Amino acid sequence: MAAGGSASAQAARHREHAQFLTRQLREAHRAAARWSAAAAGERQVAAALWALTGSGWTLLVDRLWPGTATANVDMILVGPAGVYVIDVKNWRAAPQIVDGELIAASRSCTSEAVKLQAVTRRVEDALADMQMSPVAVAPVMVFVGRQVDERLGRVHLVGIHELLHTVTSARTRLRPPVVRAVAAHLTDVFPAYEAPQLPDTATTDAPASTRDEPGELFDVDDLAAEQLRAARERPVESWMTFLHPDQLSLVRRRWGGPARITGAAGTGKTVVGLHRAAYLAQSGGRVLYVTFVRNLPLIQKHLLERMAPAGSDRIEFTSLHRWAVTLLAQRGVAARLNVAKADDCFARAWRTHGRHTCLADLEPSPRYWEDELRHVIKGRDISSLPKYLAASRPGRRTALRKAHKEAVWALYEEYQRLLNERGVQDFPDLLLTALAELRRHPTDGGYTTVIADEVQDLTLTGVRILHAIAGDSPNGLLLIGDAQQAVYPGGFRLADAGINIRGGRAEVLHVNYRNAAAIMQAALNVLDGEPFDDIDGMTITAPPAVEMTYHDGRVVHSPSDSRPMHDAALRKALNDLATQSDNALADAAVLCATKRDVDHYLQMLKARGLPVLNLDDYDGRPGQALKVGTYLRAKGLEFKNVYLPCHDRGLKAAQLGGSADIDRLALARRQLFVAMTRARDLLWLGSITDGAPATSMNGC
Repeated sequence: MAAGGSASAQAARHREHAQFLTRQLREAHRAAARWSAAAAGERQVAAALWALTGSGWTLLVDRLWPGTATANVDMILVGPAGVYVIDVKNWRAAPQIVDGELIAASRSCTSEAVKLQAVTRRVEDALADMQMSPVAVAPVMVFVGRQVDERLGRVHLVGIHELLHTVTSARTRLRPPVVRAVAAHLTDVFPAYEAPQLPDTATTDAPASTRDEPGELFDVDDLAAEQLRAARERPVESWMTFLHPDQLSLVRRRWGGPARITGAAGTGKTVVGLHRAAYLAQSGGRVLYVTFVRNLPLIQKHLLERMAPAGSDRIEFTSLHRWAVTLLAQRGVAARLNVAKADDCFARAWRTHGRHTCLADLEPSPRYWEDELRHVIKGRDISSLPKYLAASRPGRRTALRKAHKEAVWALYEEYQRLLNERGVQDFPDLLLTALAELRRHPTDGGYTTVIADEVQDLTLTGVRILHAIAGDSPNGLLLIGDAQQAVYPGGFRLADAGINIRGGRAEVLHVNYRNAAAIMQAALNVLDGEPFDDIDGMTITAPPAVEMTYHDGRVVHSPSDSRPMHDAALRKALNDLATQSDNALADAAVLCATKRDVDHYLQMLKARGLPVLNLDDYDGRPGQALKVGTYLRAKGLEFKNVYLPCHDRGLKAAQLGGSADIDRLALARRQLFVAMTRARDLLWLGSITDGAPATSMNGC
């Protein structure tokens, strides 16, 4: 080695070390500046939010993330609108959402949103101890000095001004006692990371109420009772999304395959379905929410958007037939649905192949046989006479001998010939075409979950379509419904659709949160212990075991001697209701058995100056109008006050003296039962004495 070489090498090492320390020092200064900026940003946000504490909000600042040594949660805001998990960002570059990524200064920052969602789930877990729905919790990323109002999945990206607008304009979810209890619980679960640096006016981040008065202690039952009481006071649209804490476990449950939720009327099946859809969508899934009634999807969509806006764009609400039309359009297959021409085809087929056969001797009403073709043969995708002869007929109790089934098949073939000749389809044909397309080329449409509400009103073909979409994947298919509330003829069994509900994947709800006890008892009396076929293949003969929680409502019977007297009594009852409060009519409905009666009462009430809205046009948004619609259109809905004019006419009309009376009467009873159980507080039952003919507009 040359002289001085060792000293030179050592000097070089010292210079490199000095340069390393210099870089470290500069980075430390930059980090200190970033932390200082972050702290300043958090103080700005805390100062803005602290102004809310005087109006029922509680702010928790700089909390330790449980299970970690150093990780913290910037803020948790608890108030009337729910719980907000807040992450404050004081970035130099403006945030952008590009192709589903959070970008700042051309760099992906999506991991920040992922971390925020992780801590939000921890908050959800903590609130699950209090049996609170996860839809009440929202992750928010606040950008200091920015005007931002965007969403990245479930995470809401806002500036300070936008944050204040968001929390103050959101609908009320929690009453003051619940806010205090939730804040106290989260204070224990998320302890202070260090002494909070808050505005001079703030001395502590404990709930404001505890600084001025002794704290209230609430157990889970107290909170549940408070939430239930508060929900009943709100407009009916808010009530329709109220989830009782006891049902929370169903919202978060993981099922290993197809699952089913059933229960009597008023037990909250649909509410569980909506909250589960929101929970799965907020967790990153894509949900298809299907029902049979065509007006219900739009109503449910708007209810969910008000309940849980985050993730609502990942939920598709649709009727099964509309989904089928969309699928066929995507496949380039024309949907040739024409209801009027299909009805004419059946009328022609009945005249030549039904009216003068043994079918008319057994049951003269052609409607019964039309339902047999559409709901049994087509609804079960029965493709040959031998299969029809061997087929069971769930939901229909009128016995058919071989000669009857052969005559039915001849009627069916003539009906199909006329449909094909005219180039049209009926509703069952539409579903059969969609099912054939799915079997030819399976698709899931990108859905992680399919939820079928009011599943008992679907046909076997419809359920097979849903199973073809979702398969048997975990959390893939959820069927919600109660066969006792089936309002369409026919039925099916899950086994025939290849669906196996096992391993604890069937849940029965037993607690009625909706109906006053007197209303439910009146509705059960209408059923008169009528047995019904469940979709699991069992025949149920005993009344449902239901625990009632509400006892303040009432049933009003209003008999009249004539139609004018009957309608005058209805008008008086509605006028009396209108005087109770400004929005009393908005939470009420007049429900009728037929569209003809709907038109009659819409015209009559409008002429009397009452604000009315056809249920066909109701979309779930709050308004001031009285709803008027058919029993079928009221499926899945509920109202504080329900008025049923001529309520027993359908029961009388079902008793024609034919062999199919047993099926007609059972269907009429179930339809009336559904209409009666839409009522929560008051059920008005109008009727006319037997002096006038049942089919006349002069009598019921």
